[in-house]
Amino acid sequence: MSTRAKLSAAALALAASTLLAGCASSAPGNAQTPEAAAGFAKDSSTLVFGVVPDSVDTETNYRPLMDYLEIKTGKTVEYHESTDYAALIEASVAGKIDVASFSGFTYITATNNGAKLTPVSSIVTKEGQEPGYYSQAIVPVDSEISAVADFKGKKVCFVDPSSTSGYLFPSYNLGKEGIDVKTDITTVFAGKHDVSVTKTAEGKECEVGFAEDSEVEKNDKVKVVGETMVPGAPIVVSQNLPADLSTEVAGLLKELSIDEIAAAGVKGADSEGFKAVFFETKPVDDAYYNTIRDICKSTNASQCQ
Repeated sequence: MSTRAKLSAAALALAASTLLAGCASSAPGNAQTPEAAAGFAKDSSTLVFGVVPDSVDTETNYRPLMDYLEIKTGKTVEYHESTDYAALIEASVAGKIDVASFSGFTYITATNNGAKLTPVSSIVTKEGQEPGYYSQAIVPVDSEISAVADFKGKKVCFVDPSSTSGYLFPSYNLGKEGIDVKTDITTVFAGKHDVSVTKTAEGKECEVGFAEDSEVEKNDKVKVVGETMVPGAPIVVSQNLPADLSTEVAGLLKELSIDEIAAAGVKGADSEGFKAVFFETKPVDDAYYNTIRDICKSTNASQCQ
């Protein structure tokens, strides 16, 4: 998938207003079938599983989880990867997603714009781990830059305007250092976490950058100069689904282990690739994301509106 074009800081407000207009115009399309009118994103035999387009491996990473839902619910689980974060938000507002793996910031933005979603759990990758991951500030491995305070005046790679670890928390941390993202840096949106890491490593289009820790650790051509723990990304279930099905899906996803997925006969559940991104899910609720709401207020981020 192609890298996102550069967006100027001034374009962020325009993007937010365009998103709202797009959501409003798309909503009627959700009632094209009786099943959709009854609350299904597509039809009564299908669950549409939406994901944030985080990396090139996104579909592979989520396939065992989707296969597990198919086995347990008897429904076809259809993978839906949006072109960008805004498109996934728009789809959720329009009722075109049944289940999704969001970032925390995307969840807040979507629900602020009318999406009816319930967060049920967050994926952890290691035994004993709690939900959450790191937003990391990175520079090329041979760079003399040693702290976020040195990012002023630089070309900075972010992930997406609606990314939690790839934009919201970085913007907040830059602000704490007295760096205004609108005037003190050149903003580059990479579109995916792995692309942000790659561009930063190259040191051309981006001199410094931000991305989530799981993608940073894959690249030995960057080094970490700062990090902040962010709330774990939620798995959400649409409130538009019939109540019994919504309850069933939430129950399946709330506290799920990799052993349960493997025991259900899911191929690939025991692969090293899946084990690297999934150990179990732990319950979260709406209040868990109040930290993100607080940062939205302090940064006055237009995407929060």
